[in-house]
Amino acid sequence: MKYVFIENHQAEFSIKAMCRVLLVARSGWYAWRLRRNQPGSRQQFRLTCDEAVHKAFTASKHRYGAPRLSEELPEYNVKTIAASLRRQGLRAKASRKHGPVNYRAHGLPVSENLLKQDFSASGPNQKWAGDITYLRTDEGWLYLAVVIDLWSRAVIGWSMSSRMTARLASDALQMALWRRKRLEKGCDAQWNENSR
Repeated sequence: MKYVFIENHQAEFSIKAMCRVLLVARSGWYAWRLRRNQPGSRQQFRLTCDEAVHKAFTASKHRYGAPRLSEELPEYNVKTIAASLRRQGLRAKASRKHGPVNYRAHGLPVSENLLKQDFSASGPNQKWAGDITYLRTDEGWLYLAVVIDLWSRAVIGWSMSSRMTARLASDALQMALWRRKRLEKGCDAQWNENSR
């Protein structure tokens, strides 16, 4: 308090006189003035911590919170990183919930289930089944449509796309038809050669 008074009134009175009247050492006032302009050890620690946390947070594209940042910055604990994030007003982006699309939501006609849960087949190309799944990749979601032959359980057609459209399923079916026709032609040609 006395040092603040001296600083506020140094234009009016000499520093030597004010120090004598307030019973403080002149060297103490000069030391206080130097200390006040320099951050303390705790402040320096916070500044370096804030800088490191901000850099790691930006490198993670604003996706990492305190627990994951503590893995990136082992020199700081989780509480220290959380306090630094709060001080800087940084919040990790919440991951978007992504669920499968309900086939009834599109309003298009849905084909009847002809298999009625009977997945057995006595030979190839009698029963085919298809499905669409979604996979998380570094670039985003990727949809995969497959067609399998229920006799051999082999995948005979597939298609991938970043969007789930009718074309995705029809491309998988087209591939299955093309591959099976090619196999049948190859088998017919091989049978014809063997029969000669």
